[in-house]
Amino acid sequence: MSFAKIYTRALLGLHAPSVEVEVHLSQGLPSLTIVGLPEAAVRESKDRVRSAIINSGFQFPTKRLTINLAPADLPKDSSRLDLPIALGILIASGQLPEQGTENFEFIGELALDGQLRPISGTLSIAIACQQAGHQLILPEANAQEASQLPNFQVFAAQHLKQVCEHLSQNHLIQQFQPTALKASQHYKFDLADVKGQLRPRRALEIAAAGGHSLLFKGPPGTGKTLLASRLASILPPLNTQENLEVASIYSVANHQHPFGQRPFRAPHHTASAVALVGGGSQPKPGEITLAHKGVLFLDELPEFDRKVLEVLRQPIEAKEIVISRASRQITFPANFQLIAAMNPCPCGYAFNQDSRCQCSAEAIKRYQNRISGPLLDRIDLHIDVPPLHASELQDTQVVEDSATVRERVIQAYEWQMQRQACLNMALSPKQLEQFAPLDGQAALIFEKAQQRLNLSARGYHRILRVARTIADLAQSEHIQTGHLTEALSYRGQHH
Repeated sequence: MSFAKIYTRALLGLHAPSVEVEVHLSQGLPSLTIVGLPEAAVRESKDRVRSAIINSGFQFPTKRLTINLAPADLPKDSSRLDLPIALGILIASGQLPEQGTENFEFIGELALDGQLRPISGTLSIAIACQQAGHQLILPEANAQEASQLPNFQVFAAQHLKQVCEHLSQNHLIQQFQPTALKASQHYKFDLADVKGQLRPRRALEIAAAGGHSLLFKGPPGTGKTLLASRLASILPPLNTQENLEVASIYSVANHQHPFGQRPFRAPHHTASAVALVGGGSQPKPGEITLAHKGVLFLDELPEFDRKVLEVLRQPIEAKEIVISRASRQITFPANFQLIAAMNPCPCGYAFNQDSRCQCSAEAIKRYQNRISGPLLDRIDLHIDVPPLHASELQDTQVVEDSATVRERVIQAYEWQMQRQACLNMALSPKQLEQFAPLDGQAALIFEKAQQRLNLSARGYHRILRVARTIADLAQSEHIQTGHLTEALSYRGQHH
């Protein structure tokens, strides 16, 4: 037989479209041509494949070889196509039986000696493979990751020779038996480290329970970064579906992440728009996608380039980011919780009691105007973090730790899921009418507050969502006056 067809996968964002590797042997001068929009890494695979085949004890055919990667309009990058190309050549040259590849897909990079090397994006490929009803043969180093999928058969190999022996029925590869992954409950930071700051701690708990965005504002050294970095330790754990989503993002980005923990990303204020939202010639996830189902913390918010911050406005609302390229669009999920921190002025001490600030009113206004009104309007909780007094710092009284707060947060989270199957921050205006009823007195107060604060429609709904979360933490079915007034107190002066 002079023709073979092997199934594998490309990677396009978080999706893994099917690719057919077609190999044809014909008479003519010995050559190897790869067609079907291959990128540089795929074009280079011909040398790796030739060496791997020879060093695995097989003959490399001395004929004219044409390899087509279909569909031809789909760009193929990365070295994950090495293994299917090598198997296609061996089947087309009659060194392996054709029927052994049925219902199988193959991915893996080949070393020159035939060893299989790990690749990125394994979980996305495994999910697509499972949906197609196929089994997967892949490098052993990627097997644990792919086997996170329930009810999916993974076969792991260390060498090209092992795969060939499996296909020729000489020595079958056993199905990979994964080690059970336990969700990591160990966090680097704990709320017990934070002295005083009861109001910011309370705001952090509300943000964690309802998924709300949060802005800490205050002078340097008051604990804004300290508080924000503790948020991940009080968030509810990821469920199975969320775990797979987060794991597949980190797999595509080729980053490590503790299993079961919500991501916490804190990009530096010099980060570019591409670093934040993703992009590149072969689009990769940015910080907002790496923070999916977790926290994106922007410290020193006004120091970020204004154009970079404006890019965030759409993903905060849409919970996804669409990256457009000349030939295609790629959508990455971006359902993150935004936490930001800033100083009130360039020196940081404006509105402080000790009158240390030397900034002019114009300088303070210019500094605060670096963040646009529409972006601030998308932040639910605006919290001032005051300086601590010496007596508060020296207080030896034991404060609540993260585990205690997390229990209350999980209880409120479960209540929301039972009632409306989503977090309060995701409630639509129509759902708010149904799930966030105000008692008589609270409705009256809210009407007056709306007129006095001149709230936008978005601001009105955001206050209602925060009040719903406060009521959930208090285990109250209706939003009462106390819940509403607390929610109103967290609104920024800009709105």
